[in-house]
Amino acid sequence: MQYSQFANILTRGVSEGYIPGREQQSRNWFRTQASEIRRVNESSLYKSEIVRSRVLPGFMYLFAYNPKYKEELPYYDMLPLIFPFEIDSSGFTGINFHYLDLNSRAKLMDSLYLLVTNKDYDEKTRLRLTYATLKQVSKIPFYKACTKRYLYSQVRSRYILIPANEWDIALFLPLERFAKKSKTTVFNDSKKIIARK
Repeated sequence: MQYSQFANILTRGVSEGYIPGREQQSRNWFRTQASEIRRVNESSLYKSEIVRSRVLPGFMYLFAYNPKYKEELPYYDMLPLIFPFEIDSSGFTGINFHYLDLNSRAKLMDSLYLLVTNKDYDEKTRLRLTYATLKQVSKIPFYKACTKRYLYSQVRSRYILIPANEWDIALFLPLERFAKKSKTTVFNDSKKIIARK
């Protein structure tokens, strides 16, 4: 069973002829619909979406997180939305889209679509993502502002797997949960990091 807000947008989009992920027009439609939602019930997400006990490279996940050194951080996202690409015994590194404003998220995601493993856009579709491929496909270095390291010991939930046909919806839903600073401050800081190149 899918979370109702994902399912409603998917159903409407498909009925109107939009196919998730495949064409720019479809991606834009799904993103616009998601951006109009003002609130998401986090607890319902864990009950209705696909949950996993671990992450695998190239898939999109949402999870609760409490950083180990949060006192030293200027801000942090308590509900990261990531594509992990480096995984080891203590944690993983990935792209957390929440550190980017919606326009930057869309541009980065559009470049990442070049790395999909298949054109089915289902729960098996993932990105062939490494730090090297990330640098190659990104004309603008958005990844510099949103590449983050996560420790398994600080993860506070199971991982919600976001299937590829829901990537563009998840990307634009108001899921970011920043502590210490507003998302406007975070987005502005990210723009400065990107501008440095």
